[in-house]
Amino acid sequence: MYDRKTWIVLAVCGVLLALNLHYTGKAAKERADYEKRLAAAKALEEKQNPTAPLDPAAVEATPGLTVEAPPPPTEEETITLETESVVFTFTNIGGGIKHAEFKKQFEVGSKTIPVRVNRFGGGPIGAIASASKSLENIPYTYKPEQSEPGRKVVYVAKLSSGLLAKKTFTLTDPKQPGGPYLLDFELTLENATAAAVNLKDWSLYIGEASPLYQKENIAQTGFFWREDGDFTFEKVTGFKGGWFSSDRSIINSKENLPIEFAGVSNQFFTTVFKPKTPSGTSVWGKNSGVVINSNSPAVQSVRAGLHLPDVKIEAGKQHNLTYQIFIGPKHNPMLRKMGGGWGDVMEYGMFWWVSRPLNWLLNTLHNLFDGVAKNWSWGLAIIFLTIIVRILIWPLHAKSTRTMKRMSKLQPEMAKLKEKYPDDPNKLNTEMMGLYRKYGINPLGGCLPMLLQMPIFFGFFTMLQSAVELRNQGFLWVQDLSQPDTLTYFAGIPLNILPIVMGITSFLQILMTPKTGDKMQQRIILFMPLIFFFFCYNFASALALYWTVQNIFSIGQTWLMGKMPEPELKANANAGKKSWVERMAEKQAELQRLQKERLANGGSTSGMRDVTPPDSKKKRPPRTGG
Repeated sequence: MYDRKTWIVLAVCGVLLALNLHYTGKAAKERADYEKRLAAAKALEEKQNPTAPLDPAAVEATPGLTVEAPPPPTEEETITLETESVVFTFTNIGGGIKHAEFKKQFEVGSKTIPVRVNRFGGGPIGAIASASKSLENIPYTYKPEQSEPGRKVVYVAKLSSGLLAKKTFTLTDPKQPGGPYLLDFELTLENATAAAVNLKDWSLYIGEASPLYQKENIAQTGFFWREDGDFTFEKVTGFKGGWFSSDRSIINSKENLPIEFAGVSNQFFTTVFKPKTPSGTSVWGKNSGVVINSNSPAVQSVRAGLHLPDVKIEAGKQHNLTYQIFIGPKHNPMLRKMGGGWGDVMEYGMFWWVSRPLNWLLNTLHNLFDGVAKNWSWGLAIIFLTIIVRILIWPLHAKSTRTMKRMSKLQPEMAKLKEKYPDDPNKLNTEMMGLYRKYGINPLGGCLPMLLQMPIFFGFFTMLQSAVELRNQGFLWVQDLSQPDTLTYFAGIPLNILPIVMGITSFLQILMTPKTGDKMQQRIILFMPLIFFFFCYNFASALALYWTVQNIFSIGQTWLMGKMPEPELKANANAGKKSWVERMAEKQAELQRLQKERLANGGSTSGMRDVTPPDSKKKRPPRTGG
């Protein structure tokens, strides 16, 4: 029976590996001609940015917000503001940031094409959206006399609602934390109608976020908000619903929340709106399919907006709203220095308490190596960070190994018990627990230390997966630590070295680990490296490097512990009282024995819940009722 199950496991793993190689080849072909696909995506983007026709109606003259004649142009006009890190491109259609391009961050597979934020936006960041969440992409008038070339852009327009809007975008101090990625945004609204208007029916468009490439982890794309210290992240996959929810075209937060900031993000970059004065409002998000590569299916994109506060503007009156806009990388050290909860944008999840210090230590090690081996500094930082973590958890690993060695020495005794009680599993479990107690072995001692390491593993994994610092950074033959380390292709299938080394070292580590459990369990464990190899073959090389170094360290640790004296297996004369598990197993065995006796005597088992074992010291309560 064991052999048959083993071959089934082998067959399943083989099929999974074949599927992986098939789809990996397809992904490799996409990456090989990436720049061609990116050009097609940009052409498609231009088609997805419609411009609304100009309302030729005259605009009423209102102090401070007057739009001069002639009417604003119907064609798009752009203006740029630059910092040392970003080029902000503004458009008069919608009066906002059409897109932002990073000077030091490039598209996957390119050393020249900059990463562009809001490339599938459908409208500019800072545009005003109506109650139906549609963007009012009307032409705005650029105010040159109020703008400051290279530092400030001012737009004015009359909205379809009759409100007059004035938008002022200003670069902030580049020396402050996050300064090169920040803009001050002031929105002045004047009620040019005859009746009072409530602003809560409109919202400010935060922008769009989508994966940078076809195979990016879609679960890290979404929109978020922070209110009263609580951070909420809505994944773009949440729009599809699930087992217990239906598909949704739009997701809304609760109303009247004291929003501290809200934004959209993908794996490495984010756009955030932060009100200078938080007030009761809400956030909305919508998803749509966008085409990154014309030869591949659409991927999911998310768009979001921040509602204006619940404020009434009387006829002829004005109201000012001020925000800070951040368009930049999810760089943990920089966001932490900005304070005010900005660090939550990293979205490390439940193991943030592990990921944060690990990211700090990774950057500290990089700074140490940067002056010694600049081109390899990030790879060396990952290696030494892995070694440091493994040294810190050495006691847990050592305890687990010693327990497993002692348990392996009990295998002959276990085999005897299985032969003695082949048809009585409860009795077998009771005797096995007694055997563990006799020799002072905790059956959880082998796996509990491993479970305690799981938060460290997941925290480490999440931190590396979100580290924008690793983009476009090389190490040895690796070109980009945030991408697979593909050396070449065979029949369209990429050759990724690190996952192969990771699989081999995982297999060697398992071979050196003391054997516990039956033969079937041991065979399944031997095939685990193949399963991990299948799932991890297209991982970022930083993750594969971390896992490989961890395996090599574990092999060395196991070899060193093998040179130490073997733990002795001595019976404990004072084994102590029976454990709770043993007592429960004995009671269950006794109940089953009584059930068998009653059935043998022609009785029924329906009342067995009232049966009290004869050796029980508890008195049966008196029967009452009929």
